[in-house]
Amino acid sequence: MFKFFLVSFLGLLIAAHGVAENRVYDDIAMIEELESFDIEEGNDVEFSESPLWTREHVSKILVNVDAFGAAGDGVADDTQAFLSAWDKACSTPKSVLLVPQGRSYLVNATRFKGPCADKLLIQIDGTIVAPDEPKNWDPKNPRNWLDFSKLKGVLFQGGGIIDGSGSKWWASSCKRNKSNPCRGAPTALTIDSSSSVWVKGLTIQNSQQMHFTISRSQSVRIIDVQVSAPEDSPNTDGIHITDSTNVLLQNCKIGTGDDCISIVSGSSNIKMKTIYCGPGHGISIGSLGKDNSSGIVTKVVLDSAFLRGTTNGLRIKTWQGGSGFVRAVRYQNVRMEDVANPILIDQFYCDSPNECKNQTSAVQISQIMYRNISGTTKSAKAMKFACSDSFPCNNIVVSNINLEKKDGTVETYCNSATGFGYGTVHPAADCLSSSDKECIINNTENEELAEAIPEDLVHTEL
Repeated sequence: MFKFFLVSFLGLLIAAHGVAENRVYDDIAMIEELESFDIEEGNDVEFSESPLWTREHVSKILVNVDAFGAAGDGVADDTQAFLSAWDKACSTPKSVLLVPQGRSYLVNATRFKGPCADKLLIQIDGTIVAPDEPKNWDPKNPRNWLDFSKLKGVLFQGGGIIDGSGSKWWASSCKRNKSNPCRGAPTALTIDSSSSVWVKGLTIQNSQQMHFTISRSQSVRIIDVQVSAPEDSPNTDGIHITDSTNVLLQNCKIGTGDDCISIVSGSSNIKMKTIYCGPGHGISIGSLGKDNSSGIVTKVVLDSAFLRGTTNGLRIKTWQGGSGFVRAVRYQNVRMEDVANPILIDQFYCDSPNECKNQTSAVQISQIMYRNISGTTKSAKAMKFACSDSFPCNNIVVSNINLEKKDGTVETYCNSATGFGYGTVHPAADCLSSSDKECIINNTENEELAEAIPEDLVHTEL
């Protein structure tokens, strides 16, 4: 049924605008391709509200950090106790590494290395807190706090908190004070070079810089995780995915001073479902291509999200001079409230204290679908496709878009971007099919074509 109505609609394009017939069927094939990719949400791991080691018929070996000398008072250094408990739990099949509820554990920068014995469960019910003084940070681990690597089939769960104590780090940032030197800071939680890892129920807050990074990993599931930091905390991305495949983020609530979610090079098959974002800089692919580097991101799905008060909405950002591509991305069923730049492709991204010079090479962006996107915008340009003249964006699809500005009209801006819209598209995106390289379309629509699209196209499922 969907294909029938889509063919009918695109047939109207042929009649109304003289679009070539083979182009129509290419468009249909491209839409079907965008609709077809997905990743399994997975039901093969059972999470329980009650601790697994207390359940009947379940044999687990409990490894409590307190048994290894952890004070749990938030003052004494519990790093060695955590390392000793890790060594025991990692080497013992069916073990549970327990961080008990109601206690606070001060832990310095630490690397927890695998591989580990089968069926390791990391149960975090208490609070793990970082040292708050940047001057005393371990110089051997300048960019990491809690780093887990080479894990397979490991479960992290619990209602505990990972607190990065980041306020002094933020105060020393060059983004807070331009007289400060620009330098990196630790990521609170990293899962690196791992596979088949599940994380459920944790809260990560006040990170020194990024909160949670998934790097060089595959088959990772992040469920019911909350991430929070003040709106003015610099570079505090919520969940950052790099060089990873087959990653699911589901039912996550994220509010920080930077991107709620950032997906960068080497990542594919990424699915985000039921995401709350705000405050922050939105949900981003990129940045990619910095310092003339190559970046590749492909097969990304965002389904069901609510963004409130963010400085960007659905953003793809690349630097001039880069190479590679972003391809096959689908955003759908997204509601926005007072969001600046709700839909944004920016191939002229420049997060630098110095002016970025014009360069001809760029990361190629194509096959991007926006469907069922609605809400309110702070920006007059509700949709902005600012693409490279030498590497234009192509195959941009917009469908069932309704973005309003409370105190004015909205428009769509296109530079070197081509594609098409179907269904109701507000503001109109005729500039995607315009022959003009640079074009702005204000709030006018072709009502006849909009009416030709049946209502059931609005109700879409993965």
